[in-house]
Amino acid sequence: MTELAERQCVPCRGGVPPLQDDDLKALSAQLPGWQVIDEHHLEKTHKFKDFREALDFVNRVGELAEEQGHHPDICFGWGKADVSIWTHKIDGLTESDFVLAAKIDKL
Repeated sequence: MTELAERQCVPCRGGVPPLQDDDLKALSAQLPGWQVIDEHHLEKTHKFKDFREALDFVNRVGELAEEQGHHPDICFGWGKADVSIWTHKIDGLTESDFVLAAKIDKL
């Protein structure tokens, strides 16, 4: 199986069920530090030494999100950035959410 970070996000057109149970467990096992919340979204807090590092990270995530056409929610402040990812079109998780999380971990 290709490493998650090597894949590309695939736009969701809707009409597909969100991932559940074993599919979520298998994919989340490949993403240390990320949590699956209520089988709905992924969350991770990234820690930094100061505001500038957090801002730089958020900007890199923004560039990646635009490149992939898949956009997380990001809340950041001094020394941290909280990232939440899910597929809004189906109000749940798809493989692309895990792909984006893996790509963010490589930044």
